Amino acid sequence: MTQETIFPKNFLWGGAIAACQAEGAYGQYGRGMAVSDISFFDSQIDRQDLAKHRNVTTEKIEEAMKDPNTKRYPKRHGIDFYHRYKEDIALCAEMGFKVFRFSMAWSRIFPTGEELTPNQEGLDFYDAVLTEIEKYGMEPLVTISHFEMPLALVNKYKGWTDRKVIDLFVRFAECLFANFGQRVTYWISFNEINAGRFSTFKSTGVVADKTDNYIQDCYQAVHHQFVAAALVTKRLHEINPAGKMGCMIARFTTYAATCKPDDVLQMMHDDQYDNFFYTDVMLRGSYPGYMNRFFKEKGVSIVWTDGDKELLKEYTSDYLAFSYYMSNVSSAKPDEGEMTDANLKKGLKNPYLESSAWGWQIDPKGLRYTLNNLYDRYQVPLFIVENGIGAEDKVEADGRIHDTYRIDYLQKHLEQMKEALIDGVDLIGYTTWSSIDIVSSGTSEMSKRYGFIYVDQDDDGNGTLARSRKDSFYWYQKVIQSNGAELTVS
Repeated sequence: MTQETIFPKNFLWGGAIAACQAEGAYGQYGRGMAVSDISFFDSQIDRQDLAKHRNVTTEKIEEAMKDPNTKRYPKRHGIDFYHRYKEDIALCAEMGFKVFRFSMAWSRIFPTGEELTPNQEGLDFYDAVLTEIEKYGMEPLVTISHFEMPLALVNKYKGWTDRKVIDLFVRFAECLFANFGQRVTYWISFNEINAGRFSTFKSTGVVADKTDNYIQDCYQAVHHQFVAAALVTKRLHEINPAGKMGCMIARFTTYAATCKPDDVLQMMHDDQYDNFFYTDVMLRGSYPGYMNRFFKEKGVSIVWTDGDKELLKEYTSDYLAFSYYMSNVSSAKPDEGEMTDANLKKGLKNPYLESSAWGWQIDPKGLRYTLNNLYDRYQVPLFIVENGIGAEDKVEADGRIHDTYRIDYLQKHLEQMKEALIDGVDLIGYTTWSSIDIVSSGTSEMSKRYGFIYVDQDDDGNGTLARSRKDSFYWYQKVIQSNGAELTVS
């Protein structure tokens, strides 16, 4: 079988970043405070104890709002992409990127989320970023909401629990479409929308100690995001009929711990509640029946408004985007097994898999399974928009970074991606996480590096910010140049 029959000539190879982890320029050029600005790095907390890193309270918010120490809050300075975007995009172009995924910060366009007039400096910045992407012939892939919303909306409305935020988000999206709608084909409404149950604050702005019914508010907030996603899909298609709006989840691929029926049923439920609920709504256009029992047992009662059901049904997403880092194990008795860390939540350890230094289990074949599983269910184009391994990179005396572990991880996943294409899956693109080292989303540390490009900065925000090409940079360059021809299949 020839390479051309597997990867389409227009396959979108690339990489990704997020505004809140890369841009920096905190408090500058009109940007308001965002939920990401209160995330601080604490070296005293075990790097695998994500609950402590992510635990957000009203007290922590108030403390952060008064604290001007940018270095204590790494996402405030990021990697200074705001001032170095030309250099960074040029390096991605050197690798041969066909697509560059990034997000546009809500707080940079509407500082509090409630302004009637957008911040022109913010619009000018994203105009310049798009110009640079276009300069190299790359496609921009824009995430509208990537774990970054104006903090003022959390303090005033309790985040997405208030329906008012829908209107404010739609205004933000309409502003982006009006200014950039003809220049961007691929959009994503919400990054990892299912994070609303696992990393709630940065996803929906819900703070546990500001609610009387936490789980109710979590699901009401997600409902409002569903409605908002439908509305912005409608507006995009009106402004640019050729535009494509994708929905995105963090894919929690899971296996039954044993063939015991109880474990298999638990796997089914985990898949439904953690994954399919979100994609069923955004791609099939209605709430799935299995959620009725779940909501009843959890005491959740979603508040609907006239027109919600019609919006969800009529304005479904055009493609399914997802992140894939590892797989999980489901058991009816999870307390009896060894736990390990994973993306957004902990899970049972799979004895057949290796793990990264952060405890994330490495499962390339799980990606092939995932691609087939999602495509069989929805029959819409798929887009892998995050995949990668976080690791501590060492700079050698000659300045080189030999990240063979990253090459090994990515190559094995790409080979399984190729297998899925042979299986008949409609896969339109692949963007690694991340194209360049950025501040960690979960722990706000810099040591956990994902990029092909090394950034000279430590966990305390010190360093020259100089960019260096890792060995994986040249490897990925060859993969793209050959359109995946060097990848093997069974």
